Amino acid sequence: MDTTRIDKWCWAARFFKTRSQATEAVERGRIRLNGERTKPAHNVKAGDRLEVDNGATEWEVLVTGIADKRGSAAIAATLYQETEESIARRAAQAERHRLFREPSAEIKGRPTKRDRRLLDRSSS
Repeated sequence: MDTTRIDKWCWAARFFKTRSQATEAVERGRIRLNGERTKPAHNVKAGDRLEVDNGATEWEVLVTGIADKRGSAAIAATLYQETEESIARRAAQAERHRLFREPSAEIKGRPTKRDRRLLDRSSS
């Protein structure tokens, strides 16, 4: 097998939990193939460069293997190689997140009166 659909590959490489999430990400332009927007049915082959944004994390990877079925995480890790710039960006983002937590990230749902006061105090 030389090529597979880009949405299937992103799902098999475990960038997304479901194939429908991968398809939606491709349609919204959150996955770029060689710097260009593409469609979910576009084929990906070894040597292609992908920029993947799943909402929480952004990766820039080189495709090293092809799979259209989801396997273990160990197998999925062999399907791509992350670029040095991407590793550095993700490390810097993790460090920023560790040092400064967004105050509203702890609040689930509608804030209570106490939560609102804390938010107002932290923003001023």
